[in-house]
Amino acid sequence: MQRRYDGGDLRVGEVLDKSSRYTRYFVTYRSGGLRISGVMNVPAGDGPFPALVLGHGYIDPDVYTNGRGLRREQDYLARHGYVVLHTDYRNHAQSDDDPNAELNLRLGYTEDVINAVLALRTSRLPSVDPERIGLLGRSMGGGVAFNVLVTVPGLVDAAVVYAPVSSNAVDNFDRWIRDQPGNRSLADQIMAAYGSPEANPTFWRDVSPVTFFDQVTEPVLVHHGTADRSCPIAWSERSVATLRSLGKQVEFVTYPGEPHAFEAAWEASMERTVAFFEQYLR
Repeated sequence: MQRRYDGGDLRVGEVLDKSSRYTRYFVTYRSGGLRISGVMNVPAGDGPFPALVLGHGYIDPDVYTNGRGLRREQDYLARHGYVVLHTDYRNHAQSDDDPNAELNLRLGYTEDVINAVLALRTSRLPSVDPERIGLLGRSMGGGVAFNVLVTVPGLVDAAVVYAPVSSNAVDNFDRWIRDQPGNRSLADQIMAAYGSPEANPTFWRDVSPVTFFDQVTEPVLVHHGTADRSCPIAWSERSVATLRSLGKQVEFVTYPGEPHAFEAAWEASMERTVAFFEQYLR
């Protein structure tokens, strides 16, 4: 919240794919002294178009490739008239490396998404309307979206989150780091740096977006399936309940039997997503 963000220098590179509906480009932009890669889908026709920044869920950086994750969403949203900037995050694809990304609880990903929005706003691309920008995140990217909303209120006009991780950092630390034998070394490093949740609850409270949900100024739409085995729907129920208790504008849609990645109800969820963005970005 106290940091100044320097997102900019959005560079549109080679054409990765082209159809009658949109063109897909390799892009890079600046974020905290790093160069971050991504992809950008630009609709055919005369702009400027409203724009969306997409934050993907966890994919092992060792196997991640440019633009991977949220491919269905990238295509669908571009076909519905949105410029779509999908960030790879630091340490992914052609992005610069940040050796402390994991030790810093991946908060650098939040910085990368904030700077992606700023890069769009300052790009002066004729296809981009800098005054109409939304945010979409799935799973880990949903948690990143929560972080963005509380870190820079008013940065975007609306946000959609799919099957997000918990807005309480302790839940995520316990589920994917402390309780995973393969992450024992990382868990020890994190607790050596900041203290365990039990020993230093103030730190863990202050890196949890739920603590600062009173800062949220944008309308939020949350999608979650009841059969999600990766991110329990109870996490979204608690996040939504807290937002509502603070008088925030939040819509919560649940999908009976849908797993983490969504299957049968995916298209219906995207229709709701587009209708939501149409309401607040058009």
